[in-house]
Amino acid sequence: MAGIMFEGFSPRTFDFMLNLRFNNNKAWFDEHKDEYLCDFLSPMKALGQEVFGRISGDYAKHGFIHKVARIYKDARRVRDGEPYRTNLWFSIERPSEEWTSTPVFWFELSPEEWTYGLGFYRALPMTMAKHRARIDSNPKAFEKLITPLGKQDEFVLDGPEYARKKTAPTEKTAQWYNLKTFALISNNPISDELYSSELVERLVSGYTFLMPFYDYFITLDADPAPVLSD
Repeated sequence: MAGIMFEGFSPRTFDFMLNLRFNNNKAWFDEHKDEYLCDFLSPMKALGQEVFGRISGDYAKHGFIHKVARIYKDARRVRDGEPYRTNLWFSIERPSEEWTSTPVFWFELSPEEWTYGLGFYRALPMTMAKHRARIDSNPKAFEKLITPLGKQDEFVLDGPEYARKKTAPTEKTAQWYNLKTFALISNNPISDELYSSELVERLVSGYTFLMPFYDYFITLDADPAPVLSD
């Protein structure tokens, strides 16, 4: 894929994010916009494009697209008087009008940490109902899918649970069965790893590991709709 190769973020990236946090206004941002473009946006785009090129090449049938978040907040959501985000992320996903209810791969960088993984911003209740129905019909198949998670320490399962516990068919499926939405997430501190092109390999390896989970959730759309319960 043509484009600038990712060579790493730099200490200037985090200097900019921290300075923006304490000077989150248009006057300061306009004065330091070149720093944003060179030290923050440019390496984020390069990282996203390189990872996307690898993933979209290996999984062309999925028709993935790649997005980089805008630093400018939606004007309708600027309630704190701060018009700029101090974090930035990219996503790899299928085209969808309802991106919040579609599983996406993401990488996010903030002044304190970086994360990446796979998940929903907010899964639809019907999606999770189909998920539970599929587990009910074949719990052993789902146990086989999640078995690799117990053999690694890169990703952890996260997501809000129902206050009223739902009865899973097996103990191994219980945690997944009670989620309202989900994310498989890797949480990481700021370290020298971010300053290296080797970050590309880690993300590609992680997304490849997560692809069976993406395939599982993306195919739920075709399942018959079960009766929703409280």
